[in-house]
Amino acid sequence: MRSFIKKMSMKLSVIIPVYRVESTLERCVESIVGQSYRDLEIILVDDGSPDRCPQMCDDWAARDSRIRVIHKQNGGLSDARNAAIERATGDYLTFVDSDDFIAKDTYAPLMDILLEHNDIDMLEYPVFWHYGSAEQQRLDFGDNTYTNMADYWLQSQAYSHAYACNKIYKRQLFTKVQFPKGQVFEDIATLPILLGKVRLLCTTTKGCYYYCINPQGITITAQGEQLELLLHHHLKIMADRQLPVDDKYYMHVLNIQLDVCRLLGKAPELPARHVQWNVDGLTTNEKIKAFLLNLIGINALCKIYKIPHRILSGH
Repeated sequence: MRSFIKKMSMKLSVIIPVYRVESTLERCVESIVGQSYRDLEIILVDDGSPDRCPQMCDDWAARDSRIRVIHKQNGGLSDARNAAIERATGDYLTFVDSDDFIAKDTYAPLMDILLEHNDIDMLEYPVFWHYGSAEQQRLDFGDNTYTNMADYWLQSQAYSHAYACNKIYKRQLFTKVQFPKGQVFEDIATLPILLGKVRLLCTTTKGCYYYCINPQGITITAQGEQLELLLHHHLKIMADRQLPVDDKYYMHVLNIQLDVCRLLGKAPELPARHVQWNVDGLTTNEKIKAFLLNLIGINALCKIYKIPHRILSGH
């Protein structure tokens, strides 16, 4: 009986950084406070927002006792997340960006899984990618269990959906782990560190996170310098052998490398590799790139890619 009571009291801390999101904050918070799973600690982090967001956060806290507000000087997304992680008291953590929202009754089935299988360290659920745009699509990773994080990294192509926000984590995973402050694409830098501590990871078809299109978001407006940092995150993963590299992952990184070469005019930093150009799972564009990579080498391929059109582009 005691174990049953303990299970039913598992708390989920929902961390929401807030900065210049007057138009979307209400939608985001409403999607969380309206969840049928009630044992939530909702942490709104006002990251020095210069608009009405600080007052909106305080108003929400006055309306719902589960909501806590942190007011801090602007430090960026990673700094806001880190500040909330330090103060979170839940058994589990999850992140929601304040221009996104979650589907109705998302947390209840996810927490049911975690309560039934309390050895799960990380649970990933579907995401509706670029919701609201012509490119929107639901990404579903199936009902799978991984005890080998190399299998998760390659088989699910986790490097292409390393988002922090469509996952629930045991809070202990973040002991001595922080998102890198002042960097963009912080999720891809952090996920491999977390995977190094994970012993059991599951993906599920239940629930849905709505990753909304934001014309001002860094993933939409990223230019050469930002993409170069993304490339360096991946090069570090490869150099440190944090996780394995197969042809599909290599082609994923090659796409980034080619864009960096095109935008910044720099020589490639990605080591050369012979790729099976007809491997299953590559797009037509990637197969063309892989064929040319093997034929003429990465330096020549980068020079071709500088031609001012996107015939060989796509990632």
